[in-house]
Amino acid sequence: MTMITKTSAVRFRQNLGEMLNQVQYRHDSIVINKDGKPVAALVDARLFERIQRMQARFETLCQRIEAGYKNVPEEEGMAEIDAAVAAERRR
Repeated sequence: MTMITKTSAVRFRQNLGEMLNQVQYRHDSIVINKDGKPVAALVDARLFERIQRMQARFETLCQRIEAGYKNVPEEEGMAEIDAAVAAERRR
C-alpha cells in the first residue's frame, strides 16, 4: 500500500537521500510543508506521468466544454450546471 508522508522542508533537506529511496523503491509520496503549509510533493516518476496524462485529458475536456458553451450566456450556463449538480445530489 502506498503511504503519504508529511515532512518539513528542513527535515526533507536533511533526509533527501532516504526520502528519494522511499519514493523510488516503496512508491510512497512525500508532502513537503513550509511554515506548516504544504508547498510541494515528491512522487514516484510513474505516478507523475499518470498525473500529467490526466491533466492533459482534463484540459482537453475543459476546452470541449468551453467550446460547447461559447454562445451561452454565463448566467444561463451556471444555472444549468447548478441544476445538474442538484439533480445528481438528489439521486
